[in-house]
This record gives sequence, C-alpha cells and structure tokens, in this order.
Amino acid sequence: MAAAAAAAEAAVQWLSVCITFSISLIIIIGSSSLVAVASGNSEGDALYALRRSLSDPDNVLQSWDPTLVNPCTWFHITCNQDNRVTRLDLGNSNLSGRLVPELGKLEHLQYLELYKNNIQGTIPVELGNLKSLISLDLYNNNISGKIPPSLAKLKSLVFLRLNDNRLTGQIPRELVGISSLKVVDVSSNDLCGTIPTSGPFEHIPLNKYVSSFCNLLLASLL
Repeated sequence: MAAAAAAAEAAVQWLSVCITFSISLIIIIGSSSLVAVASGNSEGDALYALRRSLSDPDNVLQSWDPTLVNPCTWFHITCNQDNRVTRLDLGNSNLSGRLVPELGKLEHLQYLELYKNNIQGTIPVELGNLKSLISLDLYNNNISGKIPPSLAKLKSLVFLRLNDNRLTGQIPRELVGISSLKVVDVSSNDLCGTIPTSGPFEHIPLNKYVSSFCNLLLASLL
C-alpha cells in the first residue's frame, strides 16, 4: 500500500511538472507570435497608409487586406524569412496619388519600385529612415519639390533614379557621402544649381543633367 501511495504521489508530481512546462511553453510561443504579429501589422499599417493615399483604377492593390497578420501574402510585396517586407514592386501600375511618410517604417525594405506611374506630391523625408534600401526608383512620375537631404542616410543605396519628374532645387551635396551609389539619374527635372562631381557622381557624364539644369555650375565652385 505504501509503495502504491508513493507511486501515485510521484505520478501526480510528474503530471504537475508536465502541466507547468506546457503552460510555460504556450506562453513563450504565444509571446513570440504576438511579437511577430505586432511587427507584421506595423509594416502592414504603413503599406495600407500608402494604399489609402493612392488611386488604383486597375485594382493592382486589391489583395492588400489590412486584416491579415502581415502583408507578406499581398501581391507586389516580397518578404524575407522573418516575414519582414523587403520589396515593394509597383512600377508601371497606373497609380496616382502621393507617397506617405509611413513608408519610412519599413526598416528592412531593400527595393522601393514605384516608377512609371502618376504619383504627385513630394518625396517624404522619412524615406531617409530606410537604412536597408538598395534601390529607390521613382522615375517617370509627377513628383515635385526638392530632393530630401535625408536620403544621404541611405548608406546601402546603389540605385537612385528620380529622373523624369518635376523636382526643383539642387542635388543635395550630402549624397556624395553614399559610397555604395553606382547609378544616379536625376535628369529631366527642373533642378538648378551645382552638380556634385565627387564621390558617386565622379564618373557620371554631365550630359545627364545639362538639358534639365538652369544656372549650371560645377560643384568645384562651392
């Protein structure tokens, strides 16, 4: 009888340990899931803010459902293995409207492709927060205003194509500090002032800008 009682007590203790472990495991998994959901929703909210700002006559953004856990199942969106948005591919999509500052929250974004649309307004300074950005392609739109100096914070940027818009002002001198830049095109805008000739601009032919610049001066005169 004593042996049976001891065995029963041991079984109860073991069952208690198993239940405690299971509850702890559920809490850990649940917490991780909440973190993933919160992260995904943050990026989804940023992208949905862009959708609300754009006119989409061809319904290319129809799959952008803000009620989903994250935007990785949306068309024209690419994510990494951690379900973080790395690409936004909406080039030549017949979109109009404005860019939104919320785009600056996509901290893992590497490619922002919005070329050949009819996007108006200015380039949000918050795009300078996209530290992982490799390619910024906004060419062939109707974007106005100045090129934000904040883009100089994009230290991973390789391609910067802003040509064929209505941008004004100068090319920010700060851009010469992006050593990774290989392609820069700001032609066919209404830019004025000096053209940088150092850093990534050193090997770019000046005829890329002459047709669109007023009061053309070389940066060496600065």
